[in-house]
Amino acid sequence: MGVAPVGMASRRALHFVFKVGNRFQTTHFFRDVLGMKILRHEEFEEGCKAACNGPYDGKWSKTMVGFGPEDDHFVAELTYNYGIGHYKLGNDFMGITLASNQAVSNARRLEWPLSEVTEGVFETEAPGGYKFYLQNRSPPQSDPILKVTLAVSDLQKSLNYWSNLLGMKIYEKDEEKQRALLGYADNQCKLELQGIKGTVDHAAAFGRIAFSCPQKELSDLEDLMKRENQKILTPLVSLDTPGKATVQVVILADPDGHEICFVGDEAFRELSEMDPEGSKLLDDWQTPSLHFLLRYMSLFIPFLQPLSCFLLVSYHLVRASLIANALRDTHMRAPLCKIVVSI
Repeated sequence: MGVAPVGMASRRALHFVFKVGNRFQTTHFFRDVLGMKILRHEEFEEGCKAACNGPYDGKWSKTMVGFGPEDDHFVAELTYNYGIGHYKLGNDFMGITLASNQAVSNARRLEWPLSEVTEGVFETEAPGGYKFYLQNRSPPQSDPILKVTLAVSDLQKSLNYWSNLLGMKIYEKDEEKQRALLGYADNQCKLELQGIKGTVDHAAAFGRIAFSCPQKELSDLEDLMKRENQKILTPLVSLDTPGKATVQVVILADPDGHEICFVGDEAFRELSEMDPEGSKLLDDWQTPSLHFLLRYMSLFIPFLQPLSCFLLVSYHLVRASLIANALRDTHMRAPLCKIVVSI
């Protein structure tokens, strides 16, 4: 097997992609339970050329959430395909581990289900069934997200791929427990490979882990995979985001079919700049169009102002009630439901 090119210190772990069937419930979990921030939100009219949203051609959105800027934090990418409300889970994604006593406190306050798996470590699930492990301690200064755990069917074969070809450093290896911990730098989120019996099933909810490298390394990486007869899902391609930077990516697959995105670092840093309006933009897209119709009536049709104002307030009261019921039905009871009417 070939050896990865030198200069791996310039590579960094970026994010993990989740397909979400209920964007409202999922963003509630990441924001209010885990305590992350909305870093940016983007809407797309058609499917991604690199299948970023999965094998779907329709309208979709991307919401980046994290504990800090994407420049120095590992974050989550929430991919929402309009019209698809559920994805079947496989056994490929085994969880994300993070250190945050605040997240544990939030979960208890919001009555979000928690189960203590070992002393001080709590298992919980995001909507859709994705597992998270919360360490009840103060987060490290670098990043609360510690590791992403993926299932593998042959640990040694996977280590050869991730370490020898992709250049990751092996931090820990336990043959008895069939697990290994890898990463590109001490202060970055790590990748944990956990051996399982049988095959890895990705089902429909399969995700994707993303890394960056200098743009000039992308073609070399693609050539290396070709020489080693490794799977390339999407050859080097440019991806456009309306109003933002164009990035180049190559999409790979490891021996178990885990999708891996490598993106040119220089353009990605520009693309991933935090949008101060990201949270508002997401909330606006999650608000039914009736809200905007009523606001239009109140602002531009003077003689309908009293009626439209009454309907707008009534709309928000009904919407707040529906939200409260939805939260109660999905174990997401919020202590306070704010109703903001701006006229």
